[in-house]
Amino acid sequence: MRKLSAVLTKSGAFLLGSTILCTSGTALAQQNNSDDDRDIVVTASKREENLQDVPLAITAIGNERLQELQVKEFQDVVKFLPSVTIQTLAPGFSQVYFRGVASGENANHSTSLPTVGTYLDEMPITTIQGALDIHTYDFARVEALAGPQGTLYGASSMAGTIKLVTNKPDTSGTYGSVGLELNSVTRGGIGGVAEGFINARISDRAALRLVGWYRHDAGYIDNIAGTRTYPIKQYVGDDLVDLPGDDITQNNADFVEKDYNSVDTYGARLALGIELDDDWTLRPTLMGQIQKANGSFAQERSSAVTRSLQTVQYNPERSDDKWIQAALTIEGKIGNWDLTVTGGHLRRKTLTDSDYSDYAYFYDALFGSAVYLYDNAGDQISPNQYIEGIDRYRRNFGEIRVASPADARIRFIGGLFYQRQSHNIEQHYIIDNLSDDLQVPGTVDNIWLTKQLRVDRDYAAFGELSFDITDKLTLTGGGRLYKFDNSLVGFFGYNNPGYSSNSVYACQGPAVVDGSPCTNLDKRTKKTDFIHKLNLTYKFTDDVMMYATWSRGFRPGGINRRGSLPPYGSDTLDNYELGWKTSFGPVRFNGAVYQEDWKNIQLSFLGANGLSEVRNAGIARIRGIEADVSYRSGGFSLGMGGSYNDATIRRDFCAIANAAFDCTTTDNSLLAPSGSRLPVTAKFKGNAVARYEFPIGGVDGHVQFAVNHIGKRRSDLRTLENDIVGDFKAYTTADVSIGVKGEGWNAELFATNLFDSRGVINSAVQCGETVCGDADGVTPGGGVFYDNVIRPRLIGIKVSKDF
Repeated sequence: MRKLSAVLTKSGAFLLGSTILCTSGTALAQQNNSDDDRDIVVTASKREENLQDVPLAITAIGNERLQELQVKEFQDVVKFLPSVTIQTLAPGFSQVYFRGVASGENANHSTSLPTVGTYLDEMPITTIQGALDIHTYDFARVEALAGPQGTLYGASSMAGTIKLVTNKPDTSGTYGSVGLELNSVTRGGIGGVAEGFINARISDRAALRLVGWYRHDAGYIDNIAGTRTYPIKQYVGDDLVDLPGDDITQNNADFVEKDYNSVDTYGARLALGIELDDDWTLRPTLMGQIQKANGSFAQERSSAVTRSLQTVQYNPERSDDKWIQAALTIEGKIGNWDLTVTGGHLRRKTLTDSDYSDYAYFYDALFGSAVYLYDNAGDQISPNQYIEGIDRYRRNFGEIRVASPADARIRFIGGLFYQRQSHNIEQHYIIDNLSDDLQVPGTVDNIWLTKQLRVDRDYAAFGELSFDITDKLTLTGGGRLYKFDNSLVGFFGYNNPGYSSNSVYACQGPAVVDGSPCTNLDKRTKKTDFIHKLNLTYKFTDDVMMYATWSRGFRPGGINRRGSLPPYGSDTLDNYELGWKTSFGPVRFNGAVYQEDWKNIQLSFLGANGLSEVRNAGIARIRGIEADVSYRSGGFSLGMGGSYNDATIRRDFCAIANAAFDCTTTDNSLLAPSGSRLPVTAKFKGNAVARYEFPIGGVDGHVQFAVNHIGKRRSDLRTLENDIVGDFKAYTTADVSIGVKGEGWNAELFATNLFDSRGVINSAVQCGETVCGDADGVTPGGGVFYDNVIRPRLIGIKVSKDF
């Protein structure tokens, strides 16, 4: 296997070097869509419209372009969406952000919903911990709608919406395609992809589409050998002293492995299209995927590691992510009005194993609690700790909407919406051989148990009305009346932490959630409100349009599980935007300038004892500009896209939010002063792609070069924590490909992250930054951090055959 990797690397270096020479001296470009950007049809306004006719900031990447850009997963798409940033911990656990609207959420199961909504065709699929990580094959396009989309898309589309649109069954004929890929990752192993689809014509009015895929992503993180000594300490008076001879040393020999973060992903989609008559269509679909990820996906930053792409972990690490979605869309006409009825059901289950030995070391050992951990014989045991998680998600969704004729002077679209999503949370924090009297009742070796049921409910009536004041000037007004009703019930805690009079931590009543010993958490929050949208569009010509938008998005409130904290309320985003869309022959130039005011921000972070907290704290303002320009002539295309966002808080962020924002008291210290930049998102992000297609004998050849840049980012809004973790440095990546295409087949050699950048997209600790990230309490950064880096250089060969 290593010999194959070497061959791929050497041959790739020669051909890719030739490609760079061919494209040197050529301006770099971004061409976001397939064959012709001006012809791509989107459904951003829940109608089919040409991209250039939609008066909002939208980027659409078509099917062919997705393949040309080597897009396989969500993270690959984000590189080519200038307004979008991604944070990821592992496959299936990612958060995306638009236009800098990010407060550094830790994506805990008990905290805020995402600020960005994700749709698979008509159905929202944003689960409580983020979007599904879908293998992107046989998609018609990906649409990225920047800015609040609350009137049409509702909750969790506060900052934007991403739509994944699949190819529909086609009654024109029976055809299909298969593709194979072999790749090698730098300092890692061999990976590959096998994928294919068949579109089967059943009759003049019915067709079936079956899609399948399997992908193996090779690992590139090494779990290296290490030892850890847990000092067993005890308080003598006010002093914490080491107990001689009681220290416990642990090694990770059983878990040492090279390239241990490999991933296997496989799934299928079955779609049926039935035209009942000329006006009515049924489209049932069934889609599912299983993703098995080994190891962890972060390089360790600590004194135990001196080289990139390495970590030292002492317990098993993995995740199994399984989901299935069933959906049905009915489209028809009532008179000359369009009626759409759609609904779906999603089930997702994730099994996770996580190392938690850092927490055990910093809290249990250094602070003296480890001395109280013993087995049934009364002997001291190792405080080493790990987590076994089982998370079950369910979502039911339904929407009915009507739309008046698209060519009328007055146009209306509106409807009713409902969804219910639940998250059955089960997290076992385990210390092996723990005494029965220290275990959470009903468990084995659980020092801590989280067993909760979270339910988020959304109801809404929405509508937009457009009026052509003149042939060139259109006014659109929209609104959404919504209600959310969210609850969290169950148990979290120790058996007896020593500060509760109950035998089980703070129990209030008998168990409500199966698998819990009792109930110590039962909270609910609800609210009814209204959001709006106003848009004025002026078309100078068929190819030149300007628009002005005032819109609002929202995110529902939720529950703080810590008893001393009240539920957190909704936050809202007001968007004031001036945009343009222009086409001048082979040149397209689109863009927007905007100001977004974010109010009652849901700030989430690890609080005392490592428990996540959410507080509505102050306001922020984002001022920015985004633009893309593209050029296409013959076989040559180039373009560039980028965004600039100046995102800062406008009031002091205090430890305890209050109306006066007074951070001068002892128990309400200043966490971040007014003017601090929001975390996660860079001020500048840009990308560019250049492509040249040319004939070679009887086939068509191409070369392509892409570059992506992300600027410096804060890791945390809070000043102290950001100083401990550090800023995320700017980084740039380059992708290149060269290939040929014949009648019904193509072959391509490609490389992503050509210069092997180690760009960091997220950083985490296992407990509070001031504990796990500040080992001696003096030197910031002296603890253990886990930096999620982009995938190292990947060189591959892929071929496909149509039939």
